[in-house]
Amino acid sequence: MNIKQLLNQKVKQYNRPEFIANDPIAIPHLFTQPADVEIMGFFAAVFAWGQRITIINKCKDLIARMDGAPHDFIINHQQSDLKKMIGFKHRTFNDTDLLYFMNFLQYWYSRNKSLELAFSQGMHKKDKTVERGLNHFRTLFFSLPHVPHRTFKHIASPAQHAACKRLNMFLRWMVRKDSNGVDFGLWESISPTQLVCPLDVHVQRVAMQLGLLHRKQSDWLAATELTESLKILDATDPVKYDFALFGLGVMQEM
Repeated sequence: MNIKQLLNQKVKQYNRPEFIANDPIAIPHLFTQPADVEIMGFFAAVFAWGQRITIINKCKDLIARMDGAPHDFIINHQQSDLKKMIGFKHRTFNDTDLLYFMNFLQYWYSRNKSLELAFSQGMHKKDKTVERGLNHFRTLFFSLPHVPHRTFKHIASPAQHAACKRLNMFLRWMVRKDSNGVDFGLWESISPTQLVCPLDVHVQRVAMQLGLLHRKQSDWLAATELTESLKILDATDPVKYDFALFGLGVMQEM
């Protein structure tokens, strides 16, 4: 079996609803309204480091603090409602960070229906990747006054040479389209061909073992090198192989 056959087989194995329950993508799947899916997908992606069950539980804690209605809470909360956010913590993300995130999301959703434009307005249809969209999003996200200095570390960008694993994962969820019921495919203005593979430790290790990645640093150049290798296997939907590489790694098949 060659690499393409192996990875296609693993995509079929892991790109299905049974995969959802133990993965952070389970969180946006709790909702049906696109804005709720986006907001909790964004938080689930931002929180996505550490044990997956902890990530899921922290997201459910946040949903409860938002009265089970993320978009409604974001749009309509008063200053007094934000007391519910005090004490929230996930690893290095704390309530100071959360309050700024709430501030930005209220600012954005009071003017826009979707987070899609926050990424896509920084891009051109001919862009090879989402690099400019990610750089634009970080600049936009921190454009409000009084950003806590500690909060900058929670949104990465290619301009910082970061691999941007969490934001690339969020974009995969929002952009990829298929009939398997895992990714949402809500956004139209970014193409699946522009996505960059989320590079976590499992994906990186398996990709190096398979010869799809040679760069040892976990940075933007490594993420784009891997994605270029995946485009050789499928030019129209390279990031579907995230399912295969992550699955092979986390299930310790390689």
